[in-house]
Formats: sequence, structure tokens, C-alpha cells
Amino acid sequence: MDSSVSQQWLLLLLVSTAVIVFAPADLPGTWELLVENAGISSMHTAVTRFNTVVLLDRTNIGPSRKMLRKGHCRSDPNDAVLKHDCYAHSFLPDGSLLQTGGDLDGIKKIRKFDPCEPNGSCDWVELADVELSAGRWYATNQILPDGSVIIVGGRAANTVEYYPPRTGAVSLNFLADVEDTQLDNLYPYVHLLPNGHLFIFANNKAVSYDHVVDKIVREYPQLDGGPRNYPSAGSSAMLALDGDYSTAVIVVCGGAQYGAFIQMSTDTPAHGSCGRIVATSPDPVWQMEDMPFGRIMGDMVMLPTGDVLIINGAQAGTQGFEQASNPCLYPLLYRPDQPVGLRFMTLNPGTVPRMYHSTANLLPDGRVLIAGSNPHYFYKFNAEFATELRLEAFSPEYLGPDRANLRPVIEGVPETVRYGERFDVLVSVSLSVVGIVEVNLGNAPFATHSFSQGQRLVKLAVTPSVPDGDGRYRISCTAPPNGMVAPPGYYMAFAVNQGVPSVARWIHLGS
Repeated sequence: MDSSVSQQWLLLLLVSTAVIVFAPADLPGTWELLVENAGISSMHTAVTRFNTVVLLDRTNIGPSRKMLRKGHCRSDPNDAVLKHDCYAHSFLPDGSLLQTGGDLDGIKKIRKFDPCEPNGSCDWVELADVELSAGRWYATNQILPDGSVIIVGGRAANTVEYYPPRTGAVSLNFLADVEDTQLDNLYPYVHLLPNGHLFIFANNKAVSYDHVVDKIVREYPQLDGGPRNYPSAGSSAMLALDGDYSTAVIVVCGGAQYGAFIQMSTDTPAHGSCGRIVATSPDPVWQMEDMPFGRIMGDMVMLPTGDVLIINGAQAGTQGFEQASNPCLYPLLYRPDQPVGLRFMTLNPGTVPRMYHSTANLLPDGRVLIAGSNPHYFYKFNAEFATELRLEAFSPEYLGPDRANLRPVIEGVPETVRYGERFDVLVSVSLSVVGIVEVNLGNAPFATHSFSQGQRLVKLAVTPSVPDGDGRYRISCTAPPNGMVAPPGYYMAFAVNQGVPSVARWIHLGS
């Protein structure tokens, strides 16, 4: 395949032990400062199977603010052929990261990044023999059951197309129908349902899309409360798949009031409502509930336990440069199994505003990496809500010292697992195991603009753990049955004992 090198700001970070910990006693969770100066403010973040993190920002903000080691820098810091941003990504089955579209001269380009070991040499490659059929800026990618990728929407691109290419762009009139005077249909929320169809949400409506025949097969009720997608974005997640994998539940939380973007209002209160719908139900309805406070630009991160962390964002305004205020410093824990009214728990607040162009990603050790926040067109370090170069990690309550004796350690797991395969996971635990030890697979999504593209957590069918001597236990697991439940690729395998996850081991799942 002919190729050329695509230039953009990339920082490959090896996540290591934190240096500063902040932990008030009254609310759960702790904050850690990982890196004082990452060099860039990451608006696009992804975790690789090598336990490194890819951080990306626009190229037209100038050279990185961090000096890298000799041999790890470009000879000319202004060597930036493509000034693209706001693109879409998916991890492919082989672990490479696919990047599509962006701004300016990158709008129809396709790039790939093959991750490497820490301190290795790897960079983006722009594909020279293929490009998108339509220019795509603010689009969403989703890997499909066969390992191909669907690319949905984008500014002035109310279509879908595929990688590898099929027949070009296919009209998706739904995206045009929900487009309003401030758009509100960008970075649509796309979730692969376990029946193989796609749940596509934009503005305040959703459809089920059959990607095999390129046809809408179902329309869902409208979600009340105003727009929910860029530039008015809250966030969305599909809850953990479990049992027989026939049920998929989607949650959409927060967003800006309609008109805030047009009026460039920084003080219009954000939505505080969440909608939850069983997307696979024959009679789906939105179940509404309220967060403790409104939030725009929040990130929803699937934790290894099946709970959802809602973090980052602001309580007023909208997405865009210098268009929000009142940073939302308090994370929330959404507990899906609790009854309405008891699902939200307020967590220990951070001290660093994380607003427009911030990200949140689950790490293999169970922490959540927090990066970015630059609500200015260029980098500003002396402004209100200054450009943020610091990297932090938030540790949920399950990583507290009072639960250390419950934390399992994975001693053995296969590196490769086939669909439907029975396999064993060997774990050790300090205290005797009580009840079922779960084994859950979480993929590594690509986070940008308050949505993690491709995010997924699958709870495996397991048998009760069997003692294996010396504090070890053997758990028999069954892999997901097919790519509709879990598309092929690399997953973080977590053992979860009484709500406390292990450090994950990476496994490859496929045919």
C-alpha cells in the first residue's frame, strides 16, 4: 500500500505511577497528577494495547510545549502538512488505530497508526491509495462485527460510508432531518447493538440502522430536554452487555440548551436530565432521571464493574471556543442496577477545569486518565479557563486502600480467544473469595468531544471460582458468541471481585 507520513501533534505516553494524590475524606475517589506538562492539550485520546496513550491536538497551534528526547522529534517543529482536527477514530482488529477525516486539507484523508512498545518508533501514515467519498469533519466511527468500520455523518455530510470502502457514501436522511439552525447532529452517538444493528442518536432522536443493507429499520421516540449532540453535547454510553447478550440499554446524559450556541451564551444552564432506553425492546421508551446538576461536555466512561463515570465539562454554556462557564468539577458515578433516584453518586471534585476539548479514558489499572481542555482557538495560559497541559488520573472508590485485600490479580489468561471458546482465568486474592468473580472485557475506545467512539463492556459467562492453591482461584469463562456482541480486536480483560477490578490483561478476541 502506497503511503506518506501524515504530520500532526502526537504524544505517546507511558502511564506510570502518579506523583501527587488529592483525597478529601468526605467524598469517594482520589485525584492524581501524572504529568505536569504533556506538551499539548489533548482533544483526542486513545489507550493502546501496549499500555501507552495516544494524545492528539491540532497542528496549527505551533510546536509542542514539551522538549522530547533526541531522536523523538521532527527536525522542523513547523513541519505540519495537514492542519486537521475534529476527526474520528476506530481501533481495527489488528490493534492499529484508524483515523478518518478532519478539517481543511485532511477532510477526506484516511490515516493509520500502528502502536508500538514504549520508547518505540511509531507514527501516523496517511493512506495514499484510498480516501473518503465525502469530506468528514465531526464524524463518528464504529467498528462492525466483521472488523470493518462505518463512518457516520460529519459537517455537511449526512451520509455513511465504510472502511475498507464499499460503494461510496450512502445517504442517511435521518441526519439531515435532525439538523437544526445550529446543527446539533455532529459527532452522532453510534452504538453497535448485539443484534448487529446500529443505534444512531443525533440531536434528540435515534434510529436503528441495518448496515448490511444500509437501511433504517426502526425509529425511536424523541428524547425530551433539547439537543444532546455537538455543539450542544452531553454524552452517551451503552451499558454493559451480559446474560444472553440480547438486551442493550443506552444512556444519554446532559447537553446544552437550544440557542446557547447561536447566541454564544456562556451562562445558559446546561441540561441536568438523562434518558435511558432499552434499544432492543419491542416497545422502547425513554426513562428519564436527573443528575445532581446540569452538565455540558461531560465524558461517560464505562468502568470495569459496569458502573459509568461521568466526568469533565461545564454547568453552563455550550461547546465551542470560549462559550462555556462554571466548570463542573464534581464527577458522578452512575450505578445502572440501582433504582431511579438512587443511581447517581457525587464523587470527590477535582481542582482543574476540564472543559472544551478535554477527554477521559479508562486505563488498564482501573483508573481514568483525564487530559486536555483548551476552550481557546490558540493556546492561552493567562486566560480564564487556561489551556491545560496537565494529565491527571481519577481513581474510583474501588481502588481505595480499604479494598486492597479484595483486589484480584490475574495470574493467567490466554493471549488470544476465539468467539464462543471456553477458557480459564487464574486469579489470586488476598482474602478468601466470596461469591462470583466476574471476568469482563472492556475495549479501548477513542475519546473526543465528550463521546468515546466504540466504547464497550462485555461481561462474560463464568462459573464459580474453584480454589487452585496458594490463594489462587480458577474461573471458567465463555467468550462472547460473535462480533455483534464484541467486535474483533484487543480487549482489556478485568477480573472483578466484590466490585473491585484487577489490573487488566490484554487479550485478542476474534474468529
